[in-house]
Amino acid sequence: MSERIVIVGTGVAGATAAQTLRREGYAGEIVLVGAEPDLPYRRPAVSKELLAGSAPFERAVLKPMKFWADNAVDLRPATLARAIDIDSATVRLSTGEVLGYDSLLLATGARARTIDTASTRVHTLRTQSDIAALRGAIEAGGSLLIVGGGLIGCEVAATARGLGAEVTVLNAGPALLDRVVPQTVSDLVRDIHLERGVVVENGVTTTQLVDTAAGVSAAATDGRTFTAAAALLAIGSVPDTALAESAGIAVNDGIVVDQHYRTSAPAVFAAGDATTGFNPRRGEFERGQHWNTAMSDGAAAAKAILGHPAAVAEVPWGWTDQHGVSMQFAGWIHPHDELVVDGDLDSRDFLAIALRADCPVGAVAMARPRELRATRTLIAAGEQWSRSASFDLGRSR
Repeated sequence: MSERIVIVGTGVAGATAAQTLRREGYAGEIVLVGAEPDLPYRRPAVSKELLAGSAPFERAVLKPMKFWADNAVDLRPATLARAIDIDSATVRLSTGEVLGYDSLLLATGARARTIDTASTRVHTLRTQSDIAALRGAIEAGGSLLIVGGGLIGCEVAATARGLGAEVTVLNAGPALLDRVVPQTVSDLVRDIHLERGVVVENGVTTTQLVDTAAGVSAAATDGRTFTAAAALLAIGSVPDTALAESAGIAVNDGIVVDQHYRTSAPAVFAAGDATTGFNPRRGEFERGQHWNTAMSDGAAAAKAILGHPAAVAEVPWGWTDQHGVSMQFAGWIHPHDELVVDGDLDSRDFLAIALRADCPVGAVAMARPRELRATRTLIAAGEQWSRSASFDLGRSR
């Protein structure tokens, strides 16, 4: 009997793992199951071109069904993994089938964080299936409250404004995108939104969302209320760990994995947004929440399953497009890091490198993607960097 690897989760981590297994020469069975009814797709498109309606869903699909068939990947959308039996090395599916596995990869991803509310006008946006309701609410009502000033909140603010809606962002933090960019760049992002007519309220903690005659109303701790026809909760994500927990696998704000993506259960690995692993550079456990991190995790986990040498952990990076402005970021930026800037923030053409103890630890750029990629190499090296050094980092863009 041939070996079988079962992958739970058809997001980018699971899909990349399946492709990597074949590229690395694995000849056994691969079964890729996922709760979503769609083919694996690019989730970053959900808050941008798919919500805007500027591109069909087919443009976001990673690979057509023929690709999976040609590569002998048994892709099963709309199929839930109900339970794992560690002792018998089996997974029970929503179809009633019980699949045995030689190795199991959990790539269950994350779900949108919510708050208790009885409002019928409050939405979340995580998957392709969330788009129709939110877009319909934006077009029907003409105004949108967005609770949360992170990547999803800011991207939806730009998309909804492009659809003609009046948009207000209620951000509990001191600045937009404050988890991924420094204050000066946060200020620039705020200005870009203000120029397009988005109202940005930082430092606003929302206590409740309720339906009113005028729409949905958000009450803040400072006594103010904000009202719009609809609201979006964009307050982060929660790792989907229920399957792992029910099997007795160690979980701590994510499925706990070692440097080889192994969980606490034999022959069970995990990758992507559902996991938390130890980062020796930072000296703490962390959960990656970016598309590119999930992609690299999927590839590395597949190699680990096959016993191939583990790849060097990549410096996390991501990007965002808002109001036609593209920005890339990488590493781990802290508010107290020293920031060295080449270029001009006002002209939106710059590379900013965050230094900690004279070592590059993070970067953010506009209109300089090649330089951002080169800076990731500096961050990975973990070496001191001279402030007088040239910024000639792939500048021939």
